[in-house]
Amino acid sequence: MPGIPLRRARAEDSGDDQESSDEQSTPSGASNSHALQPSPPSSGNKRPRLDPDRPATLSRRPSALHDGPSESTSVDSAEAGRAVRETHQPGSIVRVRLQNFVTYTSAEFFPGPNLNMVIGPNGTGKSTLVCAICLGLGWSPQHLGRAKDISEYVKHGSHEGMVEVELAKRPTDRGGNPIIRRAIRREGNKSHFSIDGKQAPQKAVLELAKSFSIQIDNLCQFLPQDKVCEFAALTPVELLSSTQRAAAPEQMLEWHDHLKQLRVEQKKAQLQQATEQETLTNLDGRQQILRADVERLQERANIQKRLALLEKARPFAKYRVARLRLVDAKKKSKESQLELKKLEDEVEPSLRAVNRKQTYAHQMEKVVKERTREVERCEAVADKAVQKQKELGEQIVDLNREIETEQGGDKKRKEDMAKIDFGIKRLERQLADAPVEFDPLAYNEKIREKQRAIRDLTTKAQELRNSAKDNVSHGREKREQIQQAESELANLDSQTGKQTAKLRQISPETAQAWDWIQDNQALFEHRVYGPPILECSIKDPRYIDSIESLFQKNDFLTFTTQSRSDFKKLGECLYGRMRLAEINIRTSTAGLDQFRAPVSGEQLRGYGFEGWALDFIEGPEPVLAMLCGEVRLHQTAVTLRDVTERQYEALRDSPISNWVTSKASYQITRRREYGPGATSTRVRDIRRGRVWTDQPVDMSLKQELQANIDGWGREADELKRQADEVNDRLEGLRREAYGLEREKSELEDEKGVKQRAHSEYAALPTRLAQEREKLESLRQAGTQLRNRLQKVVETIDQRTLEKGRTALQYTDLVAKLAAAHEQLLEAQIMAIEAKSDVEALMERNRSVKDMLEARRREVVVLAKEAEEANKAGRLLLQQCQRVLSDEDSGDEQREFLTTLPETQTPEELEGEIESERTRLELVHEGNPNAIAEYEDREKAIQKLRDRLERIGHKLEELDAAIAEIRGKWEPKLDQLVEKISVAFSENFEKIGCAGQVEVYKDDDFDQWAIQIQVKFRENEQLSILDSHRQSGGERAVSTIFYLMALQSLSRAPFRVVDEINQGMDPRNERIVHERMVDIACGGGDASRGDLGTGEEAGKRGSQYFLITPKLLHGLKYHRRMKIHCIASGEFMPGSDNDSSRRSTGAQTGQTGGDGGSLDFGRLLEVKKALAIRVA
Repeated sequence: MPGIPLRRARAEDSGDDQESSDEQSTPSGASNSHALQPSPPSSGNKRPRLDPDRPATLSRRPSALHDGPSESTSVDSAEAGRAVRETHQPGSIVRVRLQNFVTYTSAEFFPGPNLNMVIGPNGTGKSTLVCAICLGLGWSPQHLGRAKDISEYVKHGSHEGMVEVELAKRPTDRGGNPIIRRAIRREGNKSHFSIDGKQAPQKAVLELAKSFSIQIDNLCQFLPQDKVCEFAALTPVELLSSTQRAAAPEQMLEWHDHLKQLRVEQKKAQLQQATEQETLTNLDGRQQILRADVERLQERANIQKRLALLEKARPFAKYRVARLRLVDAKKKSKESQLELKKLEDEVEPSLRAVNRKQTYAHQMEKVVKERTREVERCEAVADKAVQKQKELGEQIVDLNREIETEQGGDKKRKEDMAKIDFGIKRLERQLADAPVEFDPLAYNEKIREKQRAIRDLTTKAQELRNSAKDNVSHGREKREQIQQAESELANLDSQTGKQTAKLRQISPETAQAWDWIQDNQALFEHRVYGPPILECSIKDPRYIDSIESLFQKNDFLTFTTQSRSDFKKLGECLYGRMRLAEINIRTSTAGLDQFRAPVSGEQLRGYGFEGWALDFIEGPEPVLAMLCGEVRLHQTAVTLRDVTERQYEALRDSPISNWVTSKASYQITRRREYGPGATSTRVRDIRRGRVWTDQPVDMSLKQELQANIDGWGREADELKRQADEVNDRLEGLRREAYGLEREKSELEDEKGVKQRAHSEYAALPTRLAQEREKLESLRQAGTQLRNRLQKVVETIDQRTLEKGRTALQYTDLVAKLAAAHEQLLEAQIMAIEAKSDVEALMERNRSVKDMLEARRREVVVLAKEAEEANKAGRLLLQQCQRVLSDEDSGDEQREFLTTLPETQTPEELEGEIESERTRLELVHEGNPNAIAEYEDREKAIQKLRDRLERIGHKLEELDAAIAEIRGKWEPKLDQLVEKISVAFSENFEKIGCAGQVEVYKDDDFDQWAIQIQVKFRENEQLSILDSHRQSGGERAVSTIFYLMALQSLSRAPFRVVDEINQGMDPRNERIVHERMVDIACGGGDASRGDLGTGEEAGKRGSQYFLITPKLLHGLKYHRRMKIHCIASGEFMPGSDNDSSRRSTGAQTGQTGGDGGSLDFGRLLEVKKALAIRVA
């Protein structure tokens, strides 16, 4: 197939198809292709531009949109042979229209139903068609691997772009083909969709596309240029998922996902079952070990239980004994009471007289008590009268003291009245004298005049001080300049001084920065090294010119830091605070040992070199490491001799790329992608060294420094003289200001004295009125005092009369008290007589009474014994009731009591308790928590068994579900992969290789994968396709063959592959192209025109888009292919009237209107003529 070179387009959007191509090819017999033109070249080009108002027309198709300087048209040319009726599968792309999209102003594509080859130079807009298909069908830019924002796909200079995609309808659908339009607005990064002219959401567009099985997000269907590497990086597991999405029913994906989920649940259940089973086995073993101890402890527990029941039975035995004792006590108490009653009846007459006398004696005791209380009452009343008399006497004494106090205060009041009267007379005399004359305004004005004069002097003094400060500052600067110049002058004779002087001449800012760094090294973590011009030197002066020729100016002036933090800090100081621009900073963290020469020293000398450039320069290691990274000193060979032609040929094929001779420096650039012989050499003359040379000191620089020192010295002397004059003037101003301050103080003192005298005279009337008010107040106080004394005397008289009345009342109370005492004595005597009579009668009846009392005591004792027996019985009964009411052991205790003998005594019960205790001591105690631990573990074991049973049921259900779904999914998957493998193997057999596809099966369904096995050589075995065994071209061939194997199985209506052939060698590219044509177009022999019927043509497979910037010569061509040639340039043919105008490239054919077509036949003739002319 002959190739036609096309000129690379100058598109405005440089992000579209940036890869360069040395030669573009197109089939010579292309019968169906379109003319598409992207944006024009930049405005800086001086060649003619396309007329923006000229319309473009088409033949056999509707007119394409045209707008602005870039015109794009889509043309179907007439075929020379018999026309083929093309049928698009449902969902395949019938038409794509673009407006202001990426590089296109307006373009329209009409893809064929089978293989569509889109060819053209890089940058013309081939991949833009792929972008339009993806975005137009509703998917986002992330599936393209290019710009992230949708607004970036709007053509530069436009505000809105548009993509319109027409899909083939289903035979059962009514109406026309569905047309999806996406309008993209640059502002706001927004887009809007419509379906058949009606506004629609993006979700509706995606649902429509997916209803046709369109999967833009599946790399097996849609493989754009920037996703080719991503497809190659698909893992076998991801490839299986993509294959099922592309070629299997949706139900298979659902089955696979369900199997993954069920397997996860199964593994979780199996892990849980294993864990629980292990735990159960462990618990069973521990139970067996503990069983003997538990049995012994259970026996001990039974003994303890019986012992506890026996101990709880103690109250019952005691209660039986207490009940018998109570019955006996009640019987004895009743008999004693009957005997007492009988005895009382017998002695009752003798005791009756005694009782009467006792009653009389009791009555007399009551009378004595009443009369005693009456005496006490009279004594209390008399005491109150005495207390009242005492209080009245004290009140009279207090009133007399009050009179004395008031009289003493009146004396003080009279003395104050005399003093106030004297003061009033003195104030009246002062008021009669003339007032002091005082003018405050005049004094204030004089004081302000002095203040203004002082302020003026202060201002002048401040100005003089500022002037003196400026003179001092300027003088200090001049002295510092003189010191620095003298230091530089002294350093000019040293090597360091010479280099520093050179640095100041070459870059003053770098020298300033170095001075600052030397003063502030403590600010950095590590030492900061100065420029190589200062830090480094050449070991052998013969090599100065050769070494310096490797350096640029910035290399001599670069500072070297040893950490990123020091680099950042130094940059902030020099660039930020000091505002220095001509500064270069590098960070050196690697040692010199990391910079290795390409050949050994012995090999280098074999090539005729004395050494590497690094061998001839000395300096700090970090600086040399920095220079190796920047200038490649460790890789540049040096010699003082010239290189012969033979040496040059040897060096060109050696690892050495840079070397310097006595006259020139050489740099070889090797382009591996163009073959081993693709090299270019750059030669530069050696310039004379000026930096590390040991030249004599520039005398003009010395003279300049000495002249500066002399001039600055004179300026410093003049500044000192001016400072002395200023100091003299300041001293005069200070004396003048001191005099003004003294005069101002005298005026202020005189003003104060007169102002106080004037104020005191003005206050005299007020003070006189106040003193007169005080005098009148004291006179009124005398009148009030006399009134108070009169009231006190009256009160004293009242208290004296009341005291007399109280004395009379006391006399009466004393008489009543004496009478009460007499009555009390009379009653006491009568009570004594009655008591004596009772005692005499009692003595006569004492024996009878003793007998009666003894009997009564006996009754009381027996009653008390009965009560105590009853109380003890009740307490024991309560204890028995508490034992029986215990919820835990009440019933058990009742049952146990029925087994005990009714006549068992407490002693017998205690003997049985002691026997059980002896048995308990004979049984070893062991672990007291063993039984509780055993029982708790038994419960845990039972719970584990229940859980294991549930897990077992769940695993059975999961196994059944997995088996059921796997029985449906696995055969279909095997069948699908078998079909893919057959087609894949057939493709490889056509190229003399072998390949197969199989399913890798694993217990985990998420690890099932597609394994592609290939063999490209006869002596090899089939091996799994990966990046380690096969080359890039072999992987590309395998990838495209796998995609073609999906062709007949895919549910997708179309497939897009962008530049998949770029990594192939010519042989593989030719083979792949032939297989792609056979599979995509199929049918009869295209060379004989045997294309089959139109119905058969529509069943050849899904639609295919192959995007490529280049093609080989002589590739297979089929008439069902449709070639889309995209061309742009500045010399495209125009209309018949203006053949020099830019136009669009198209296949051979005729077009109507002004829109030009590109005649490929004519292009071939021109190419042949050029080839003959060159020959």
